Parts: sequence; structure tokens; C-alpha cells
Amino acid sequence: MTVSPWQPASTRRRDALLETPVLLLMVFLASLVLFTVGRLVEDEGRVVSLMAFLPPIVAVIGSVRQTVLTALWSTATLFVVLLGIRLDVAEVIPPTFATALMSALSIGACRYRIHRNAEVSRLRSAAAGLQRQLLRPLPFRTPEVVIDGLYQPVEEDSMVGGDIYEIAMSPYGTRVLIADVQGKGLPAIGTAFSVLGAFREAAQREPGLLGVVDALESAVERHNSFASRTGEPERFVTALVLTFDERSCGLVVNCGHLLPCLVCEDPEKSGPLPLADPGVPLGLVGLSPEPRRIEEFDLPEGNTLLLFTDGVTDARDPFGVFYPLRERLREWSGIPASELAATISADLQRFTGNNQRDDIALLALHRVPVSGSEGNGRGPCTAAGGGEPGPDGEAGASSRFTTGGVPGGTDGPGPDGGRGGGVDHSRAGATVHTDHTGRTGA
Repeated sequence: MTVSPWQPASTRRRDALLETPVLLLMVFLASLVLFTVGRLVEDEGRVVSLMAFLPPIVAVIGSVRQTVLTALWSTATLFVVLLGIRLDVAEVIPPTFATALMSALSIGACRYRIHRNAEVSRLRSAAAGLQRQLLRPLPFRTPEVVIDGLYQPVEEDSMVGGDIYEIAMSPYGTRVLIADVQGKGLPAIGTAFSVLGAFREAAQREPGLLGVVDALESAVERHNSFASRTGEPERFVTALVLTFDERSCGLVVNCGHLLPCLVCEDPEKSGPLPLADPGVPLGLVGLSPEPRRIEEFDLPEGNTLLLFTDGVTDARDPFGVFYPLRERLREWSGIPASELAATISADLQRFTGNNQRDDIALLALHRVPVSGSEGNGRGPCTAAGGGEPGPDGEAGASSRFTTGGVPGGTDGPGPDGGRGGGVDHSRAGATVHTDHTGRTGA
């Protein structure tokens, strides 16, 4: 199995914005311009004295070596030009000394800038490395699915985000989380880690998928409550929470996250998973009167489910064009599932010119091959009563879709004895059932 690319995107800092030959050529041209202007205005001495400002400018954009070379050039050129104009060493020494003093200060400032940038870069790299170490290495295999993927945090303090994922092998099947915290910067990582810890505990404890989501909601609320007391902004989190058991289908709760996509053996069937409208993100449940819903979807062998954050869909090329994920899905149909994550990573780097501006998290899930469905509990999905037990011990009922987006299954009897209780007609082919408590079962 091909190991997914775990190295972060190329974020190596350069001390200088320009190569030394290019920068020295620019310094020479600037000196030539000053000398020419001085000759034109017939005040060469005063205009050429402006060369004293070349070292401070280079100190801001260049390396120490470049600043030293510029300082030597400026001081020597100024001395020679003034000496040739005035032919009096006593008059030349003061401006030359001032230029040399400013050059020395510029060299010191350049050294401090580079040292400071290196220190900040180490801290950023440590934060990104901490993110990678706390997340589960990929690929990862469970009895139900094989999960490959890529995770590339941005090592810039103002851009680092809170993209996280986790896989848990629980008594109720394989549970998967992918989430993205609102906002950027190191504070977003704290919110992400609170969600990650809550998921790891709730995935083993809660029999129902809605119970897991409730635990994540509580974790975000507690973190926001603490943040408000410390003056930090409150944040919300978009997330997808999924469960896979021995059947060929999966259950998902969408908390305002991007729709997952299917890469099918048939390219015409590849595309976004046809789920109902996403619910509200974690941390905002009090703003929505609608309860969260569980939806069911087919994931037969041979198809791959892609979960990703907006670092993938918002990636841009040098001309500002967004990454065409949907168009790429059909091209990936013939790629083995074990190579899909590496293929997407390479494609993203080519598309963006290796200029990553946001965290990227992507998971590729595909079913573990089995010899047959008889005698192993790997039966078909059902629209009602086939899910994991809900919080009240009742079997959950939820929407069901095939990989081609064609609804399947039959409506089970509702809690009042009728057919198709709690049907949501807002989306063709989507049937959502709720239990007597008003919550969707798990």
C-alpha cells in the first residue's frame, strides 16, 4: 500500500527575496541613476549622498551577506565620487563616515530580522508538527474500511488553521471525524483539539451517532465559554461524523461541512454525495430549530468516499482560479484507492504551483474487500431500522442514497403507525425519519 504524503507543503523561508547577483545588479543600477541625476541637476555631491540609504533598504529584503556587500559598495562609491568632485579629503570624510555608520546599523538590523524570523519559523513549525503528531498516521485499516489521506498544515502563524480528522474503532463500528474550525491562527488549534478529544471519548462511549455529535457540541460550547472569559473570539466548527459497520452502507451527520464526494468505478456516477442540506456547525445548534439528522448512503466495494476541508476546494492557481475538484473526480475513477490520496496531493501541488495558503485535510475511505455478503453480516442497507441504536435504544431511521444518487429502500412505519413519518420533502429522493422524541435516530 502506498503511504500517503505526510510532509507539509514547502514553506521554507528564504532570508533574501532576491538572488545575490540580481540584487547587486539592482544596487548598481540605482547608483548609476543617482549619479546620472546628480550630473543633470549639477549637484552630484548631494544626490550621490543618497546612496547611504541603499544598505537599509537591502537590510529589509536581503540577507546579511547581501547587506554587507551593498554597504561596502555604497561607502566606497560615495567616497570615490565625492573625492573626484571636491578633491578635498576633509570634506569627503564626514558623509562617508555617516554612510559607513548607517551601513553598520543596517547590517545589525538585518541580522536581528533574520534571527527573529528563524525563531518565529521554528515556533510555527512546532505548532504544525504538533498537529501532525496528535492526528492518527495514515493509511489506517479497520475491519470495515481502509482509510488513506493527506494532511498538510500551513506553517504560517496567520494562516494556520484548525483542520483535524480522527478514526476510532468502537464497539459500534468504525467512526470517522473530519472537521474545520472557523478562523485561522494558533487559537483555532485549541478549539480543534477540544473537538478531537471529545470525539475520541464519545466514539467509544456513545452507542448512537447523534450522541457522539452532542458530545462534540458540548465540547465546542465549553471551549467558547472559556474563550469568552479570556477575551478570545468564540468559534464554530464544521464537521462530518460517520459510522461504518459490517454492512455496505454508512451513516453520516453533517454539521455544516462540505459535502463528501464519491469516486466510482463508473466515472459518470462520480460526484458529491447526494445528501440533504447540511445542518448547522458545531457551536451554533441553538440558532437552528431543526434537529440534526442522520443520513444513510451506500459505499459498495470499488468506490471511494472523499472527505476534505476547504483547503482543497479553495486552493487556487497563480491566476486565482479555484481548484476544479468536481471535474477531477471523473479523471480519478481508474486510479487504485491506495494511490488516490497521493495522486490528489501531487495534483494540488501542480495546480497551485506549490503555493499552499490553507491547511489541507483529505481522507479517502474504501471498503475492505470481502468474499461475499452471506454469512458475514454484510447485508444491504435499509432505509429504516438498519442503523446503529439511537440514544434511546431504538433503531435509527434515516435517508438512504445509492452511489448514483438514486434513492432506494422503503419507508418504514412511523411512530404513529403511519408510513413515512417525518418525511422531508425538501429534496427529491430523500426520506428522513424522526423518532417520538423529535430527534433523528442513530
